[in-house]
Amino acid sequence: MARIYMIRHGKAAAGWDSDPDPGLDDLGRTQSEAAAQDIMQREQIALPILSSPLRRCRETAAPLAAAWKFEPVIETRVAEVPSPTDDLEERGRWLRGVMAGTWAEAVPSSGGAHTAYDTKLLTWRQSVVDALLELKEDTVIFSHFIAINVAVGHALEDPRVISFRPDNGSVTVFETKGDTLALIEKGREADTKVN
Repeated sequence: MARIYMIRHGKAAAGWDSDPDPGLDDLGRTQSEAAAQDIMQREQIALPILSSPLRRCRETAAPLAAAWKFEPVIETRVAEVPSPTDDLEERGRWLRGVMAGTWAEAVPSSGGAHTAYDTKLLTWRQSVVDALLELKEDTVIFSHFIAINVAVGHALEDPRVISFRPDNGSVTVFETKGDTLALIEKGREADTKVN
């Protein structure tokens, strides 16, 4: 059994419909420092650190990595949800629509056949869960809003794409239990718009 601390990246300098890979803004940097302090208060020894390859996650991981004196391992399976388009405006509209429903609505099947994108989305969703379930030791992961929701949805058997709104820099805690995840603690929830 492994305990997993899944941290949402700090506030980004731009929203997901205006920049494909923004870094952190000043508040985001403050949130990354606070997340590092939170983890170091919980754990007396350094744990492995995994991070999404996206800049906002790597920058959020940096204070903890510096304190523990080692580099995070990049884990592509906990990256941002893949989009069916590279156009940022279209991506924003698509994402707002997907976030309002269930995974079954996000991946509609026509006669049982999925499009190539539907398959990519289903594969990504499963890969988030697989990345967590494969962990054999306590680990800290810096990830994204929807990826954290995938893990929570798996743990609670909740079919919604969004079952809670983890705030920037919040820590959600899971434990692996065989081929399932147990949700131990939900992170602090956001009361502002998601970006």
